[in-house]
Amino acid sequence: MSTETASAAEQVAVPPPAGWEEARSRVYAVGLAAALPAVGRPLAETDGHTLAEPLTTRTDLPAFPTSSVDGWAVRGDGPWRVVGRVLAGGSPAPLADDGTTVEIATGAMVPEGVTAILRVEESTRTADGRVAGTPRPTPEWREPGEEARAGEELLPAGTPVDPAVIGLAASCGHDTLRVRRSPRAALLVFGDELLTSGPPAAGRVRDALGPAVPAWLRRYGCQVRPADVVGPVADTLPAHVAALRAALATADLVCTTGGTMHGPVDHLHPTLEALGADYVVNTVAVRPGFPMLLARLVDPDGRVRFVAGLPGNPQSAIVALVSLVAPLLAGLQGRPMPVLPHATLADAVPGRGDHTHLALVRLDRAAGTAHPVRHVGSAMLRGLAGADGFAVIRPGTTGEPGARVPVVPLPLLPGERSCP
Repeated sequence: MSTETASAAEQVAVPPPAGWEEARSRVYAVGLAAALPAVGRPLAETDGHTLAEPLTTRTDLPAFPTSSVDGWAVRGDGPWRVVGRVLAGGSPAPLADDGTTVEIATGAMVPEGVTAILRVEESTRTADGRVAGTPRPTPEWREPGEEARAGEELLPAGTPVDPAVIGLAASCGHDTLRVRRSPRAALLVFGDELLTSGPPAAGRVRDALGPAVPAWLRRYGCQVRPADVVGPVADTLPAHVAALRAALATADLVCTTGGTMHGPVDHLHPTLEALGADYVVNTVAVRPGFPMLLARLVDPDGRVRFVAGLPGNPQSAIVALVSLVAPLLAGLQGRPMPVLPHATLADAVPGRGDHTHLALVRLDRAAGTAHPVRHVGSAMLRGLAGADGFAVIRPGTTGEPGARVPVVPLPLLPGERSCP
């Protein structure tokens, strides 16, 4: 067939797909190079953000010796005459004389001159009201700097902020933290065949990605407003260009659904060309999800924005999210490249030739095993709803029962920790 009579789709020269691991590394690197600026936030507003600088302590931890028990702070040998009481929050006078004691509460500052603390339950009183007993040989107080010394780095930059980090920062004396600004994301849904309400009918299917993808993006730490979800966008090039240009005006990342191939109504590639984007990744050797892409736009002022083209098939779109969007967002937030956990396959998983196979699995975390699930067609979501992640079956291999394989976990809410 001559080039004059060939269809537009047949004339498009599609580059060879990137390997799955190579694609993840490539998008992480461009994300890290465009890491979002640091901002100061009150502690209560930092959950789910990322430390933009190391967390250090402003004082020794603890800052002063504190009693670890309720009891008696004594000086010298007993029995001891009671000369006062020390409660948490006070700054006591020194214990100056041998043979004296002050009652002390857990967490209270230990007075200067104290030689031991006698636990209240191990003490007795003499007839004349003095305190008697034998203190334990190990000191019953916490020494200054026992947990950390002033200025010590406790956590590196790039650490996700969760409730434990917030509490640690507060104990160190911080009121605010320098964190990476959360990525702003938008979603454009392409496809005239999509319904946004009611059941599928008359050749039209219900859009499942418009409601779901923003929730996934939020779990990766993005801000997504209802107004940032647009679609279905009309299947014309001018409509695609206008919608993408508008979304890029405020978003750091715009995800699109569908249109990643070169069919008669697939306008994403010409839209990216019209806007001057360059490809970071254009198709990935992975199944499902092969026609995914990530493109980058750089403004004259140096501002960088990204477009993630997700396939229209729902499970394929989620594969694109975990494959390209997750490492990109890790880079943008200044976090380390996600390290994949491993699990042992409980059942066989087929390979996909020279492509990586991402196979939906349910994890038995107690046993450390991964169990393939059913209903895993690229257009299906039933299997995804019961899965914990994707087992990675590398090109040219099959997943045999008992094999240890990497697992790409599905994202949790910001600040949540995955179970071991």
